[in-house]
Amino acid sequence: MNPLTTSAFDLPGRLTAKADPALIADDEQHFAAIAESLEQSIADLSDRLDAERKAPGGIGQEAMDRDMQIHRLAARLRALRRFGLDLCLGRIVGADNREPVYVGRLGLTDSSGRRLLLDWRSPAAEPFFGATHANPMGLASRRRYRRTRGRISDYWDEVFTPDWLEGHAALDDQSAFIASLGANRSDRMRDVLGTIQADQDAIIRAGSRGALVVDGGPGTEKTVVALHRTAYLLYSDPRLGHRRGGVLFIGPHQPYLAYVSDVLPSLGEEGVQTCTLRDLIPEGAAAAIETDREVACLKSSADMVKAIEPAVRFYEQPPAKPMTVETPWSDIWLSPDDWAEAFEAPERGTPHNEARGQIWEELITILMDKHDGDAPEHLLRRSLMQNEELRTTFSQAWPLLDPADLVGDLWSVPAYLRMCASWLSPDDVRKLQRADAGHRRSGRPLRRDDPGDPATRHPHELLTPARTT
Repeated sequence: MNPLTTSAFDLPGRLTAKADPALIADDEQHFAAIAESLEQSIADLSDRLDAERKAPGGIGQEAMDRDMQIHRLAARLRALRRFGLDLCLGRIVGADNREPVYVGRLGLTDSSGRRLLLDWRSPAAEPFFGATHANPMGLASRRRYRRTRGRISDYWDEVFTPDWLEGHAALDDQSAFIASLGANRSDRMRDVLGTIQADQDAIIRAGSRGALVVDGGPGTEKTVVALHRTAYLLYSDPRLGHRRGGVLFIGPHQPYLAYVSDVLPSLGEEGVQTCTLRDLIPEGAAAAIETDREVACLKSSADMVKAIEPAVRFYEQPPAKPMTVETPWSDIWLSPDDWAEAFEAPERGTPHNEARGQIWEELITILMDKHDGDAPEHLLRRSLMQNEELRTTFSQAWPLLDPADLVGDLWSVPAYLRMCASWLSPDDVRKLQRADAGHRRSGRPLRRDDPGDPATRHPHELLTPARTT
């Protein structure tokens, strides 16, 4: 369809009243301008992208800047090509300024700089989603479009001021909004940006500091809100975006991610990483399904988190006997109190494996302070660092732990499990024992008990430093 010569509206016969030129003529003119600007923008972006790809790559930062520019241009070009006039979601008219403002999935201007589409995530677009009759947010009216095969098959007008009722809006009870609620489900989440409601928009635009929990039953569109909030934060939060950070969207399983896969690209965001819970740990991809439902229930219980901390602490025991550390200059006495002091060096909450380096440094410092002599400091330090007996004793007192091995020990050593999870009954301990409990060093396979199994995730948090994506 060429929007410059063909109407953007394709209203059925039953909606003849809505086809009145007095109601849609302004929209027709504006859509023609959008179509012209889209065509020009796509041509300009294509030329710029070709030029960037042909330009010399450079080295170092220059090469990185060129690659980032190509990535940005290509993403923008894909977004514009993905949509035609359906970039436009609707329009709002202010009570004080009667010039319509059109809200889009992306912002768009013409060659003269005139704003044709306001990005839905911008503060100025908030009334399009948030206005209610109780709080019109300065609007006189709002119009939402419903499209079928690229053309407008219906639209829904809301009027917030009495003087806008006559001749400016088509009011009916078979609106585009109501029709959208009855749309058939498919294997992809349907496009709902044009029908976001005020309470949903309030959550989408909420501040980004701290955690935000959205609670609701099945079918209450929590996922819709989460995905739109993701796109909003990428647009508005200064900590995200260009070279600053990103968003990781975690779903329960791959079919769920496939179902929502089109939503973020339709909102103009292609850089969001998605994964399932099992993708967050190295062992997840190879983990087998736990076939015993009772065992899966036990392992996925939040109570099992309580077993992980004592399981880790079992490997954090300072030596109870003193030892002599030999150096070329003198022998240094290392007491149990010295070991205990070194073990207190890490801050509370430091992951076990990360704390090893801090404890080792503190231990070396204690030994150097206790040395009585005039040995060169750097040589004394090297001697202590290379002392095999000291290194072996330290590794036995605070070993480097593997999360999978730790959980594997719980499932294969009954006494260890009883010590760490004293609330389990003997029958529970017996049920949890597995011959193939999952030590990667032994080559035995891991088992996936449940995508949200706390006993699988928590050791990674306790043993390894947190990673931010």
